Amino acid sequence: MATGLNPGGGVSRSAWGEVDGNDVDLFTLTNSHGLTMKVSSYGAILTNLSVPDRTGRFADVVLGFDDLSGYLKHSPYFGATVGRVANRIREAHFQLQQDGEDRQFGLVANDGLHHLHGGRKGWDKVVWATQPLSSPDGPALKLTYVSPDGDEGYPGTVWATTIYTLTNNDELRIEMSATADTATILNMVNHSYWNLAGAGSGPITEHELLLHADHYTPGDPVVPTGVEREVTGTPFDFTTAKTVGRDLRAAGGTPIGYDHNFVIRGPARNLRPVARLCDPRSGRVMTLEADQPGVQFYSGNFLDGKVAGKASVAYAQYTGLCLETQAFPNAINVPAWRSQVVLTPAQTYKHTMIHRFTTA
Repeated sequence: MATGLNPGGGVSRSAWGEVDGNDVDLFTLTNSHGLTMKVSSYGAILTNLSVPDRTGRFADVVLGFDDLSGYLKHSPYFGATVGRVANRIREAHFQLQQDGEDRQFGLVANDGLHHLHGGRKGWDKVVWATQPLSSPDGPALKLTYVSPDGDEGYPGTVWATTIYTLTNNDELRIEMSATADTATILNMVNHSYWNLAGAGSGPITEHELLLHADHYTPGDPVVPTGVEREVTGTPFDFTTAKTVGRDLRAAGGTPIGYDHNFVIRGPARNLRPVARLCDPRSGRVMTLEADQPGVQFYSGNFLDGKVAGKASVAYAQYTGLCLETQAFPNAINVPAWRSQVVLTPAQTYKHTMIHRFTTA
């Protein structure tokens, strides 16, 4: 049952079920222009985001489910806060210096030979503590989680925070931070699937995408090895806006499509432009800024129509895309990239994303 507005304004809470003996709540945030967003304490998941088209008609633009059971049964990380380390770690192991000596750490191989998105029970599958916030920018929700030493094989205790703000400038701002009590590795990601025509409305192949990236990191076959390759003359050139579907088959892969990390121009820890996504039919435009080295562009290749999402609509291949700002995949095993993911007790991990919604 909804408890009404929180003193922070524009935030309401509803009971949404139970996981591992913990109550799960669903929070609804509404800004001054009528945009609404829903976030679950399970997985710190963005479950809904309703924004207007060029005629003022609202639609929910993120893929997901109508109830908690969908996320528990078969969610491909829809809207989730992923950690400790998002994306892939080659052969599920890494080396890290602790107390002056190099130590080997083994992780769960949950993606063939590799480790993916924090393991079998990553941060997308736990219940986070919640606190609605009073923000001058708009309604906000703070979620926190303590990951114990040895969690999914990772060393050290980590205190993680995710803050969602739906600003009165029609922005979705996501701020992630974390500290640790010993050296560990960290790469937190928001894994929303976007369809600016509306969730369940069909493929995103006619969406127009621009990426502020002159290089990408090809894999062997899917996990980057340390090579940074120019996008010029390849299917991975989005430096000028083009439809997602134009070169999709030329991108290759099994299944075919994009699932690649792109190197964002500019200083890696500065907030800067990442992407611009436009749906010509509705006129909805999303621009993305972030302060991470890369972005994983994933075109929904593994969606196969077997998962029924909101309103029981089956999510077929290419019906949603992800733009996951991040450290590079497998960074811990590439000497030139290691510093992107190593977190020591003297440091605070920070990751900010700003999704700005307009129309064209």
